[in-house]
Amino acid sequence: MSQTVSIRLNEDVLSDLDVLSKITDRSRAWLMGHAVEQYVKHEAWQVKAIEKTLSKVQQGEGKFASHEAVSEWLQTWGTSNEEKAPICK
Repeated sequence: MSQTVSIRLNEDVLSDLDVLSKITDRSRAWLMGHAVEQYVKHEAWQVKAIEKTLSKVQQGEGKFASHEAVSEWLQTWGTSNEEKAPICK
């Protein structure tokens, strides 16, 4: 079962939505519903992953890399000396 809801969008978004609607031969309503569905799935996945990780940390099973090790690793990205990710302990 579905329900009708109302949202307020700025003119630029509506204009882009209309273009996408024409290109994809989908209605505005279908595109907005699909976008919300994808957003909710992604956010729910993220929350579950965070909760799982937090649970591991609270149970003393979490593994971490130090801030310094991660920072040093990130500084090598895009260079000829790019390093592998630090090992979490």
